[in-house]
Amino acid sequence: MNAVNRWVEPDWAKRYLSERDGIPHRMEGFAVMMEVLPPSPRRVLDLGTGDGYTLGLLRGVYPGVEGVGLDFSAEMLGRARERFEGEDGVEIVEHNLDDDLPARLGRFDVVVSSFAIHHCVHERKRSLYAEVFGLLEPGGTFANLEHVDSATPELHREFLTAINYTPEQDDPSNKLLDVETQLEWLRAIGFENVDCHWKWRELALLCGVKPR
Repeated sequence: MNAVNRWVEPDWAKRYLSERDGIPHRMEGFAVMMEVLPPSPRRVLDLGTGDGYTLGLLRGVYPGVEGVGLDFSAEMLGRARERFEGEDGVEIVEHNLDDDLPARLGRFDVVVSSFAIHHCVHERKRSLYAEVFGLLEPGGTFANLEHVDSATPELHREFLTAINYTPEQDDPSNKLLDVETQLEWLRAIGFENVDCHWKWRELALLCGVKPR
């Protein structure tokens, strides 16, 4: 499988940030994510935190919640640290999701990710989901707002058109996988109440809960 990941390039990260707000229906996915999370988490982990956008949303919904954000892009790490400068209870950690999650992270009530894990090869996606399961407290929730594969090449082309991209602008870092395969993985790992709670074309919210 293609191992390219251009997110180490500052200009690539900047391009995404400049275009992010124009992605149709994106905020609908975040709204549903907030609906399915538990009412009062104490610690949250954001995988591929980018500039800290999702972690910032969570801190807005849950004031005072302790947050840890992981990313490997120097550009994104700098922006995330700037976003949370002076705030207590937030740690931004340099880490590549292609590698095992750091053991020192501890346990979490919530693990989230938004449009990051699809840059990992499929084998790593699955092993990462298992590591997330291990980090969650019993009853904890995993919510992955993700870029997933279309059922056909034609539907993929239609998605690109819908977000005002040409095929030439398609991200070579993407390693897209269908929703159902990922839901089956979550179930096999041991998550319960596994479902796709929201989907628009290639954007989907995949969730599971660790049994108590």
